[in-house]
Amino acid sequence: MNMKLRPYKAEDSRIICSWVKDEKTLFQWSADRIGKFPLMGNELNENYAERKAGLDFFPLTAVDEKENVIGHLFVLIPDTKVKTTVRFGFVIVSPEIRGKGYGKKMLKLAIEYAKKELKANKATLGVFANNPKAQACYEAVGFKAFSKRVINILGADWECIDMELNLQ
Repeated sequence: MNMKLRPYKAEDSRIICSWVKDEKTLFQWSADRIGKFPLMGNELNENYAERKAGLDFFPLTAVDEKENVIGHLFVLIPDTKVKTTVRFGFVIVSPEIRGKGYGKKMLKLAIEYAKKELKANKATLGVFANNPKAQACYEAVGFKAFSKRVINILGADWECIDMELNLQ
């Protein structure tokens, strides 16, 4: 299956939100950024409405050769004074294609986007320790852990592993 990244469209929200089937998955995917379950379908649009898309925030959707939505992530410039570092977030692929290498493929496309379009030389992301498949996917494309912190999610302490990748 071919995959490409294109700019996120409002109509993608319903499809992407439909992939989140339980509360634990919601928080593993979005930490406390959305915070309500079940998802009704417009939560990404609501979350993204507060951000400056195209300025320091670049939501991207992965599509197949027929333009079917198969994945999503955003690239953020967290500190506009240090535009060479980006942060990936809300990384998700369709449940139908998980475990088949499409997450790695999408991340590689996002890495190329960050390097070519945003001139980034470092990418970071966070993953919860209770999501080992996602962590393995990030490690497979070269991300390495550099710090850990604890976030209280659903009344429990979840360990968040911050990872980075040198893009040079």
